[in-house]
Amino acid sequence: MEFSSKLLQEAVEQVSFLPGIGKRTALRLVLHLLNQDQEVTTDLAKSLLDLKLKIKRCKNCHNISDSEICDICANPKRDQSIVCVVEDIRDIMAIENTEQYRGVYHVLNGKINPIEGIGPNDLTIESLTQKAKEGQINEIIFALSSTMEGDTTNFYIYKQIENFDIKMSTIARGISVGDELEFADEVTLGRSIVHRIPFEKSLKA
Repeated sequence: MEFSSKLLQEAVEQVSFLPGIGKRTALRLVLHLLNQDQEVTTDLAKSLLDLKLKIKRCKNCHNISDSEICDICANPKRDQSIVCVVEDIRDIMAIENTEQYRGVYHVLNGKINPIEGIGPNDLTIESLTQKAKEGQINEIIFALSSTMEGDTTNFYIYKQIENFDIKMSTIARGISVGDELEFADEVTLGRSIVHRIPFEKSLKA
């Protein structure tokens, strides 16, 4: 792709680094911004910079937050003894949209995937195990995507805490095997949360 401007080329290359954005789409987006008022571009650049510099991770659950404790963990109406284990914030948003869950979350920030070099120590499993040891949790709900990586991660966590007096369950398989949680419709996902099953039963399935 030939560019008439090095500034344009640099902007296109930076935007094309985003997942799912090819250079043609990046060019269309950059040209759109170029045709906007300077205020629009300035506001966009500021919001992205603020996101990078000011965003925090919740001390309790590792969710993305504006403060040290996220709104979900800080909500006194949430049941702190029920913890739903998810991969990232997209899964939290999907589950929250169902309005069927009133516990809190634990964000792993990924799944165990040896092929990509992601092991247990790269995730937030240790802090989840610590919560279990301290007796803060009555139930853990595994809500990772039903993929090989998700099942491996579920099983690893299960083995770390199986000796504690904690109920462990997994979302019902209304979610198709191999599907990502964020793409499930709200009704199906809501039913999967409500009709969750003991994790031990899922191992025999």
